[in-house]
Amino acid sequence: MRSTPARRVVSILGASALAASMLSGCGGDPAGAAPELTWYINPDAGGQAEIAKRCTEASEGRYTIATPLLPRESADQRLQLVRRLAANDSSIDIMSLDPPYIPEFSQAGFLAPVPAEVAERVSEGVVDSALEGASWDGELVTVPFWANTQLLWYRKSVAEAAGLDMSQPVTWQQLIDTAKENDTQLAVQGIRAEALTVWVNALVESAGGEVITQASPEDPEQVQLGLDSEAGAKAATVLREIGRSGVGGPALSTSGESENATAFQGERAGFMVNWPFVWPQALDGVEGGTLEPSVPEDYGWAQYPRVDADAPSAPPYGGINLGVGAFSENADLAYEATECITSAENQTYYFVTNGNPASKEAVFDDPAVTEAFPMASVIRDSLQDAAPRPQTAYYSEVSESIQRDYHPPGSVQPGRTGAEATELIKAVLAKEELL
Repeated sequence: MRSTPARRVVSILGASALAASMLSGCGGDPAGAAPELTWYINPDAGGQAEIAKRCTEASEGRYTIATPLLPRESADQRLQLVRRLAANDSSIDIMSLDPPYIPEFSQAGFLAPVPAEVAERVSEGVVDSALEGASWDGELVTVPFWANTQLLWYRKSVAEAAGLDMSQPVTWQQLIDTAKENDTQLAVQGIRAEALTVWVNALVESAGGEVITQASPEDPEQVQLGLDSEAGAKAATVLREIGRSGVGGPALSTSGESENATAFQGERAGFMVNWPFVWPQALDGVEGGTLEPSVPEDYGWAQYPRVDADAPSAPPYGGINLGVGAFSENADLAYEATECITSAENQTYYFVTNGNPASKEAVFDDPAVTEAFPMASVIRDSLQDAAPRPQTAYYSEVSESIQRDYHPPGSVQPGRTGAEATELIKAVLAKEELL
């Protein structure tokens, strides 16, 4: 019998999952006391805790919200939540989930169904990529909270000197050629980590393909892949040329988002793909006296580069969605709380104070948002075109396999790496090979 994701999770975690059951909440709330909802949050700048306070007050005594903190890395967040949910932990009412893990949680039965009326309300006015990332197997299974995407950042002085018209879409090849001709860097995330999967997926999607062409929720061995394809070969060509040309910088194979954001403040900066956090980070540097004001004044932004000149790009999609635990004793109240948490008012607050873009389109027109993020409209447009990472209940296996075969970028072979990665993923899903 082939394992379902729920059986797979339990079999992997074994005793750890059983031990985690001891951490579950014991007993109910004191008689007459408002139920306390536990919202497991990912680390931020205090925004989620503040929203929890706001929604506690807005509930007028119907509930309170506590916000225990998950680990910093998303993979560690997943592991902690899976351990507890595999043990039927009823203390998990709400959880901030990284979108790639939502199919696994849903398929394993770890998420309480979203009531139809709630799904209708929380979907209204939400960008397409966030709705897609919050769904699995054709239905909304989590509540969209904040959405993220990568932009193409550029130094205006470099683009002007090179005669590159950034008001029009540009291709990866144009950027590679410009960086070589002007001895500047094209910063990408080449580190062997989740960031590399993000880049590979965006390239394949921008080339008109998909990493996973058929998800096959029930049977991992029936997952169909699109890495060994024309789109996969185009993606591999970009990876290889950036890796071998030197435009990615000497530390390409160990460069992540933070390293590139810092390098983009330097003298050799030319172009970079990265999340919007780079803007407030630069402004903080100016305020703290570590960065000259002329540096962020030279920042420009545009949508993600194209693979083909005549085809729109598919930028990366990220962010956080809210799941309600399947074993929560207060699922109705938890869903009520998610609607408060994800209100336009709270998404605006979170965007401005923590730098995390909203999932609701209307937020991008708020004066407070456009003042803090002058590129807000570009972020919104990018989110409408963005593509989630491969949606599968076996995402961890797929992502780690990609990281292994596509690293370092300079070693990628357009006619071979896609086939090798496909073979590895299939072998891992068939339990014939370990990562």
